[in-house]
Amino acid sequence: MTGLLVVRAGALTTVQDRGRPGYAHLGVPRSGALDTAAYALANRLLGNPPDAAVLETTLDGVTLRALAATVVAVTGAPCPVRVSGRPVAWGAPVGLPAGAELEVGRAESGVRGYVAVRGGLAVAPVLGSRSTDLLSGLGPAVLTAGTTLPVGPAGPDPVPGADAYGLPAAPSELVLPLRLGPRADWFTGASLAGLWRSAFRVSPSSNRIGLRTEGGSALVRARAGELPSEGMVLGAVQVPPDGLPVVFLADHPVTGGYPVVGVVGPGPALDAAAQARPGTPVRFVRAR
Repeated sequence: MTGLLVVRAGALTTVQDRGRPGYAHLGVPRSGALDTAAYALANRLLGNPPDAAVLETTLDGVTLRALAATVVAVTGAPCPVRVSGRPVAWGAPVGLPAGAELEVGRAESGVRGYVAVRGGLAVAPVLGSRSTDLLSGLGPAVLTAGTTLPVGPAGPDPVPGADAYGLPAAPSELVLPLRLGPRADWFTGASLAGLWRSAFRVSPSSNRIGLRTEGGSALVRARAGELPSEGMVLGAVQVPPDGLPVVFLADHPVTGGYPVVGVVGPGPALDAAAQARPGTPVRFVRAR
């Protein structure tokens, strides 16, 4: 039987791929891997299609048993990797004999790791994606011990030299390029000027839905009242009544009623947000 048996599920391990864009009008978030560069590298190392499903771990990894011989790769947050107790490479293809256990350990830095298997995880797609969406509940359930994960057929051999692609280290300071709008006029000019100087930190209450901030100078409203619900995009920076910005990530709601002071565009900054641990300094800069 081809597949992987979950021996230890870890703190929060989900199946993720590129997500399910195009359904916001139905109230369905995009979801998908938070660190898109680490996700892409994991698949490239194994010759998988770029949209193949992988596992996304959180802080303390996962343990899997191979039901048939296969090849795996672990990227994202650096961590110890072992096969049946023997140390093996992180960030490179690793053979996994039938019956062997892959132990992905606690992250040494960063937050989220990516475990790919050659052929990709063949769980049933929902609306064209195999991603787990924590907000809507769509997609496969969060991993639990005893779950069997089916694996798809292997594709072509990996591209030679794929392991030469590096990944940035987890941020010691998270710098987020912010383009103001659409509701920047809901805040005082002095408050907006202070936003560029303010030193926030990543809050422990952050998750796949949004990166919450703490500390720093709270943004001050220039007008009273509330907005009717309006559409939200990936990277939208919403400001709740406490004045502390929240950066919407992959499982974000598609509508919201708090004003959006600006938007962080997709790319390296949001990938870095996926790896920023609680307490990491956060600084907003003007997008160029």
